[in-house]
Amino acid sequence: MSPALILAVYLALALVMAAAWWWQRRTRNIGWVDVFWTFGLAGAGVVLAFAAPLGEGSLARRLLVCGLILLWAVRLGLYVAFRVAGSPEDGRYVAIRESWGDRLQPRMFWFLQLQAVVSIVLAVALGLAANRPAPSLGPADALGLLIALIAIGGESLADQQMKAFRQDPANKGKVCDIGLWGWSRHPNYLFEWLGWFAYPAMAVGLTGYPEGWLSLLAPLVMFGVLRFGTGVPPLEAHMERSRGDAFRAYQARVPVFLPRFRRQFLGVSR
Repeated sequence: MSPALILAVYLALALVMAAAWWWQRRTRNIGWVDVFWTFGLAGAGVVLAFAAPLGEGSLARRLLVCGLILLWAVRLGLYVAFRVAGSPEDGRYVAIRESWGDRLQPRMFWFLQLQAVVSIVLAVALGLAANRPAPSLGPADALGLLIALIAIGGESLADQQMKAFRQDPANKGKVCDIGLWGWSRHPNYLFEWLGWFAYPAMAVGLTGYPEGWLSLLAPLVMFGVLRFGTGVPPLEAHMERSRGDAFRAYQARVPVFLPRFRRQFLGVSR
């Protein structure tokens, strides 16, 4: 992948996020930016997957990477789109709207442009995985496929469990702690993070492809974003405001991100 191509893809992502800014402003629902980001990143990944001439790697690997990122995007993008279209603005974004006040729109524009910068790191990881110069699929590709399918399946299950919980009138005002939500306070984010290990698994070869190691930046960046950026902190702050002591009790009982398997299986308090 040439620097010029990466720059071109970044500029395309910047335009996508500018369109996301315009649409959220028109609809007065910031949740739409997640839909634009999901499909924009998938498109960038597909472009970079076919960045090198076809003779330099396995066409099957490129198709595999493209298939996985498109599966991820369609599943997540449509889920978020239907949720945003059918519900009031998410509480996290309402809090941002209130906190940023009159500076909301200019700050949101530049925030989304920063998101485009982060996205190019993820897109490059997809391109590195797809273009690893091995003539055919092998164990590393099978491992990547397994990780991706587990991650997509786990995130989908977490989303469906939360959706079913919210649709039950008896749960109004309660904190979801069923299924995967009893193991982690953010299992959807946990599986989203896990999914980005699939591409380093495919990209890191034993010899001859040192560039593949750069793909490890993808799960590192995603962990930072989800755990300490736009994922966990604003959602937890919103839940503390809206659920109060019930959520604080949930925080004391369930780990924020990684499950404590010893505690869950053996009932150990520490």
